[in-house]
Order: sequence, then structure tokens, then C-alpha cells
Amino acid sequence: MESAEQRTASTAQQSAEPKPQVNIENIVATVSLDQELDLNLIERVIITAEYNPEQFPGLVYRLEEPRVTALIFKSGKMVVTGAKSTRDLIEAVKKIVRNLKKHGIQIKGRPKAQIQNIVASANLGICVDLERAALTLENSMYEPEQFPGLIHRMDEPRVVLLIFGSGKMVITGAKREEEVYEAVQKIYEKLKRLRAIRPCY
Repeated sequence: MESAEQRTASTAQQSAEPKPQVNIENIVATVSLDQELDLNLIERVIITAEYNPEQFPGLVYRLEEPRVTALIFKSGKMVVTGAKSTRDLIEAVKKIVRNLKKHGIQIKGRPKAQIQNIVASANLGICVDLERAALTLENSMYEPEQFPGLIHRMDEPRVVLLIFGSGKMVITGAKREEEVYEAVQKIYEKLKRLRAIRPCY
């Protein structure tokens, strides 16, 4: 039977193993309303909307909660940026449509949203030997004179990771939140296998 000392040692060993931290920074999605919109009318009835067709063809509509920005085009297409989760994105799209209807803008169908890109940051909690990683990690590029991070293109899930020596990373290209977490876990295990990680002193 395991003694209290062994259990404590085992727990200490587990807690010594760093756990990668992940933050979703921005979700970019396109939304289609399948109808044309009168952007001049929207700007007149919604105070927070900005529309300067001479400078940009879309109307800029900012929401405070959730904090997102929507670029709305005459075609009924929208680009929504700034959401920190899929739930926030869905809530923002619903809120925009509700606000348009409330101000007398007729919306016939249901909005169709599609995530185009998820940008996330992560911290492995341990330092990365980028030189070693560049030599042993497939689909990677490391040119420290031009850029301090290693660029790694992962096939499954299909994302691009910018990996820095500090163990911090930027992940782009994911279409679902789960892909971000899967990619971070996968790269951490791969770097560990390649012995390309070491404690930060």
C-alpha cells in the first residue's frame, strides 16, 4: 500500500509537470442574412452605427456586450470580430439581428454564421529549445535573424503555431475552439518527445 510520503511525492511530481494555458483572443466569423440591407437607414436608426461609404463600403456596428465589432455590407453579409468564445459570437449575432428588428429593419431569414479563423495565445509553462525544435520538427521554419519565433504548420488540426523560446505561442487558423486546445496539447507532447523543452531559468 502507498505510504503518505509516496503519495505526497507523486502529487508533487504531477504538479511539477507544467500545464499549458490557453486563451482565445479573437474569433473572426462571416454571417449571411440572405437579403439586401439599407445601410443608410441602419445608420439613421442605430446611434452606435457608423457608415462612411466614401471611405469603406461597410457599416461598422460595435457592441459593448459581448464586445464585438460587426462590419455589415449592403449584400446582407457581415464580418464579426472580437468574440472570445463561440458562445459570445452566437450571442453577438443574435443581439445584432434583434437590434436591427427592434429598430424597424426587416430581417426575413435566420442568420448563417461560419467561423473563418480563431486566434489564440498559449503558454506551455516551460521554455522551448527552438534550435533543436527546428531541426527535428517537421513543417517548421526558424530564421531568428528575421523573426524570433519558430513557425510550425500543423496538419491535424490544420493550424499555424508561432512558438517562442519562452514557451509562449500564438495559434491561428483554427475553425473550432477544440482545435486550439488539441493543437497546444499535441505540440507540447511532441516537443517533449523531441526533448526540445527545458525548465526556464
